[in-house]
Order: sequence, then structure tokens, then C-alpha cells
Amino acid sequence: MVSARRPVVGLLAAAVLLVLVIGASLVVGARDVPFGTVLDALFRPDPAVTDQLVVLDLRIPRTIVGLFAGLALGLAGALMQGVTRNPLADPGLLGVNAGASLFVVAGIAVFGVTSALGYVWFAFIGAAAAASVVYVIGSLGRGGATPVKLTLAGTALTAALTSLITIVLLSDPATFDRYRFWSAGSLSARGLDTALQLAPFILVGAILAATAGRMLNALALGDDLARGLGQNVVAARIVCFVAVVLLCGSATALAGPIVFVGLAVPHLARWFAGPDYRWTLALSALLGPALLLLADVIGRVIARPGEIEAGLVVAFLGAPVLILLVRNTKAVGL
Repeated sequence: MVSARRPVVGLLAAAVLLVLVIGASLVVGARDVPFGTVLDALFRPDPAVTDQLVVLDLRIPRTIVGLFAGLALGLAGALMQGVTRNPLADPGLLGVNAGASLFVVAGIAVFGVTSALGYVWFAFIGAAAAASVVYVIGSLGRGGATPVKLTLAGTALTAALTSLITIVLLSDPATFDRYRFWSAGSLSARGLDTALQLAPFILVGAILAATAGRMLNALALGDDLARGLGQNVVAARIVCFVAVVLLCGSATALAGPIVFVGLAVPHLARWFAGPDYRWTLALSALLGPALLLLADVIGRVIARPGEIEAGLVVAFLGAPVLILLVRNTKAVGL
């Protein structure tokens, strides 16, 4: 049983953590920048100061990308675990990552796309297309789009698309060389213009997610009981599905297929929030970007003067947290 104060304490702690990580993201890196210089860059910019240029041209865009991608992945993971009633669901479950990856590979191999901004739209369209196919397949037959059918359809499509991606990459080394940098999951080399282009999709997805809390609370009771309480189960799943497509597609297009944030963050959020998805979604929206930015900062520090991509670091950060959480069955119960 979660006390009434615990979600509030968790929300405040998550907000403080996010602020601290944002500060670290602006200060820490291969070239550490004093906090005073960061403040000067924000409020009294001087293009003649090299450290300020590092903050304005590199650190701020990178931090904004991490905020957007982490927010989207955290919310998407909570939505997917709620709508499928599967505690192991993450943005890859509906074939989102596989669809985005396949379209990026096609963009590189067929159209010669080489820039991060060029990858964005291929990844977004691929993610949306794959998730749509999964939903259509999962809706066939009696009972409509049940959690089990969605999970099975997503797993099957992911396996098929992954095979196609492997075939293309093995037969085209040049495409593999370009694709591997995007597929590692990174916040670097993603400009502010890319983030701003995807911001409207993330905003709409976040708004839909904010309206889905009550729906997910009803769905958690089972379809029959949810209908008995007056919840339109089909409409609830469609709202969640559209939100997941917008959020996952945008995050994957922006930062690459980062898979662990959407899995671990909702479990940590539920440890504070309990079974109420309104609190879970709010906490996930803060913990997602905090975890992703923290992983990015650590990746810059441990391999100086180079860096390790955030998508690789986040798995090492999230795995022990998830193991500790799943030992408490109440924390992950859906």
C-alpha cells in the first residue's frame, strides 16, 4: 500500500534530480565548463569566449535532445506497460524500433541519406508504419486488440523486420557503416533544428498521455470490469496507441533506438506512485529524461577524451535498478 505522500515526494525528488542532471549536462564533458561560464552563456552570451560556444552550440542542443527523447520514452514505456498489462513492455514491443531501423536502412541504402536530419523522417515514418501494422494484426479476430495479441504481433513483426535489416546490412557494408552510428542511440550530432521539428509530435503525444491516466487505471482492472465502469476499451487503446506512436517514433527518430529507458523508468515510477497511472505517467515524464541525460553525462566522463553513447550507458545504469525493483513484486504489479 502506497501512502498518499509518497507520490508527491517521488515527484519532487524526480524534479530535483532532473534539474541537477541538466546542470551536469551543461557543465560536464570532455571539456569541463565552469558553472559561472554556463550562466554567462545563457544570460550574457559572448561569441568570443570558447567555453560559451561549447555550451551554446553543443551542450544546450544535446541537453534539449535528451530532455525530449527521455520524456517521450518514459511516457511511452508507461503507456505500453499499462495498455498491454505487460511489465516487460517497452517501445520495442510494438515493432517501433525495428520499423524505424528498417526505414533508416532503406533511406541510407536507396536514397543515400547521410545526415541525422535526414534520418529523422525515415525513422518516424517507419516507427508509425510498424506500430500501425501491429495494431491492425492485433485487432483481427474475436476480442479485438487484446494485450496478448498486441504483444505477439509486435514480437513477430520485430523478428521479421530485424531479419530484413540484417540481410541489407550484411550485403551492403557502406550502409552498415553509416547505420551503426545512428543505431547505437546517441544524443550527439543531433542539432537543435532536428529536436524542434519533432517537438510538436512529442507535445501532442505527451498531451494524449496525460489524458490516458484514468483510462489505464480502468484497463488495469480488466476489459470486462473496465466496460462495466463505463470505459470505452477500444477508444482507450486507440488513444494510448496514437500517443505511443507519436512518442516512440519521435524519440527513436531523434536519438536512435534506445530501448531500456521505456522499460526501467515506469517500474521506478510505480515504486513511488503505486497502481495509479496518473502519478506513474507524471513521474515517468521526469525520470525518463533524468535517466537518459545521466547516462549521457557518464558516457562523456568515463571514456575521455572520447565518449560512450548514451544508449549503451543507459543499459548499465538501468539494469541494476530494474533488478532491485522486480525483486519487490508489488512494485511491478500491473
